[in-house]
Amino acid sequence: MAARCAKMSFPELGDTMQRRDFVILIGGATAWPLIARAQQPAMPVIGFLHGGSAGVFTQQVNAFREGLRQAGFFEGRNIAIEFRWAEGDFDRLPAFADEFVRRRVDVIAAIGGDIVARAAMKATSAIPIVFMVGQDVVRSGLVASLNQPSGNVTGVTLFVPLLVPKQMELIHQIIPNASVIAVLTNPENPTVLPDRPELEKAAGENGMALALFSATTVEEIDAAVTEAAKRQVGTLLVSGDVFFASRREQIVALAARHALPTIYSFRENVVAGGLVSYGNSLNETATLAAAYVARLLRGEKPADLPVIQPTKFEMVLNLKTAKSLGLEFPAKVLALADEVIE
Repeated sequence: MAARCAKMSFPELGDTMQRRDFVILIGGATAWPLIARAQQPAMPVIGFLHGGSAGVFTQQVNAFREGLRQAGFFEGRNIAIEFRWAEGDFDRLPAFADEFVRRRVDVIAAIGGDIVARAAMKATSAIPIVFMVGQDVVRSGLVASLNQPSGNVTGVTLFVPLLVPKQMELIHQIIPNASVIAVLTNPENPTVLPDRPELEKAAGENGMALALFSATTVEEIDAAVTEAAKRQVGTLLVSGDVFFASRREQIVALAARHALPTIYSFRENVVAGGLVSYGNSLNETATLAAAYVARLLRGEKPADLPVIQPTKFEMVLNLKTAKSLGLEFPAKVLALADEVIE
């Protein structure tokens, strides 16, 4: 009898254990992907802060992504990028930078001028920052030195202010009878130009007087270029300011309307119909900035990465625009051009 009772009770106990184990197995199988995902490292996030507009700087963003890809970082696969665009309204920059700090991004790419870099630097001294600016970064105080930047900041600096004398020389070769050169400047971003005495010296060395016109809004750009035309200046130089770069279509159209020969810092203005440009390649510098972002993501420190100074400069001419202005590029200028748009 005892044996019979034992035979009857153990199978029942075994069924209970099997059912319980089955439930645990199913529950564990459901929970395992969640555990696995929780154990995966978080994807690094790059905060991309720009003073301009997304639609205008599409190629620059593509170049930035390409620089990351060359370094082994692919958006959506092993990195994420969050974009914030000031649309030329620099007052928005501090809030965007603070947002990145709260978000705890891994690196901030501050693109589009000294004012963008400063907004990021004011927001954090801990998160690495890679800037892309046109100013003398030592003179403006962004870094202690080019070879050994201090703190959490490094990046790429263009030669925008240093190139202004060369731009004046070039436009003088194209318009040798111009007696006055107007310079369009943004008072909110003045360091993209040399100081006034240097501007006057450069203009005088090319036989021209200097006339400064300032603008900080769309309406002021219209008013400044129109006033320059009324004063019958011989030519116009547009400073390499991010706000002006964002308004390239407007400025090119104004120059055409007033038949005002204009020189720019960036190729994109000439592609849009401007007469001539001389300066750095925005796409190349964006790729260089992305390479530094990648190195910081891999654990290098900003203070160990010297500020990059691009050595490539490009002169771009627009033959169609020259013809519409009744101009002909000198043979010497044509021979030196990196690109001629017909």
